[in-house]
Amino acid sequence: MIIKNSKYHPDLFSSVPYQMCTKTVMDTTDPKITFDKQGVSNHYYEYQQTAENDLLEEPKRTQVLEKAIAEIKANGKGKKYDCLIGLSGGVDSSYVAYLVQQYGLRPLAVHFDNGWNSELAVHNVNSIIESTGFDLHTIVVNWEEFRDLQLSYLKASVIDIEVVSDHAIQATMFKLASKFDIDYIISGTNIVTEFILPKAWIYTKLDYTNLRNIHRQFGHIKLDTYPRVPFWKLIKYTGFKKLVPISILDFVDYNKQDAIDTIVKEFDWRDYGGKHCESLWTKFYQNHILPEKFGVDKRKAHLSTLICSGQITREDALAELQTPIYDEAQLFMDKEYVLKKLNLSVDAFEDIMKKPPVPHEFYGTNEKLRKRYITLLESTSAFRKLFK
Repeated sequence: MIIKNSKYHPDLFSSVPYQMCTKTVMDTTDPKITFDKQGVSNHYYEYQQTAENDLLEEPKRTQVLEKAIAEIKANGKGKKYDCLIGLSGGVDSSYVAYLVQQYGLRPLAVHFDNGWNSELAVHNVNSIIESTGFDLHTIVVNWEEFRDLQLSYLKASVIDIEVVSDHAIQATMFKLASKFDIDYIISGTNIVTEFILPKAWIYTKLDYTNLRNIHRQFGHIKLDTYPRVPFWKLIKYTGFKKLVPISILDFVDYNKQDAIDTIVKEFDWRDYGGKHCESLWTKFYQNHILPEKFGVDKRKAHLSTLICSGQITREDALAELQTPIYDEAQLFMDKEYVLKKLNLSVDAFEDIMKKPPVPHEFYGTNEKLRKRYITLLESTSAFRKLFK
């Protein structure tokens, strides 16, 4: 039995008086948020510092990007592909596909089909592939295994249920990179639209120890085919075969609305409404489970980043937050669909929603393995220095 407020299951969110940042719309639903005397949060300052350090001015920005493109092409000579891109059908990944095509790269596009894709997402992916001519590798997971793992995360009451999808995607990207000798992964992660995201709202995607332990405690089906990255594979892919991630959107003038206008014109891209709502599950998770069970409205992080990058005003963001996070009629239909697909009764789901949040760390992590690996690297380095 989980006891709320016990030392083993502390609340994920603080009980301090409510406060909202005076520059952004981030607030005390982030338990680690801090404010200065003017009420400005750490998120605002951290964004400004990162933007100053990592968002280059022209012409240096273009020069750095063009040099990276040249290196990717040179490295890819004689290979079937010179880079990997993820393709979800959302705005960011679709615009990445557009840029990659413009720069003449030869990517292998990777799409993850976990059984939750919306019809619009499928249309967008197919339209992009047809327009660009890129090869597409679609990961189709075993639904029974995937559902069992998602249910395990729901029953565990941990906050980041999206680990189930994200872990499998990264595992597959690593595997494909190794198979086709690809050294570069071009991603849609970027500073100007998604930098702000409290660590308390997510969990690391590549902690297989945590994933395995949660499934062992709550799952019922053996994961025979689910893509995974045990710690030794993580070391192999990140330590020995060093895949180079490139956030290409940080090297262009990335404006969300301009990007949408471009992909609509170039790819007949269709809007699905909301960030990451190309997945029916992600839509339900972000717009219902997170706010109702964990008190988290992820719009605050997304809107705050757009405020910091000058793409919207704080007044616009506050107005957006006044709108319902979920249309009531749509929620009713989506909930019915999701529970039926998960083979979960309404009563069972509501019982899960009533249970207090449990930190991921409660189920064990790969921290000990990480520390041993770091110690090994340090000792090896010291050993080598003795014989120089």
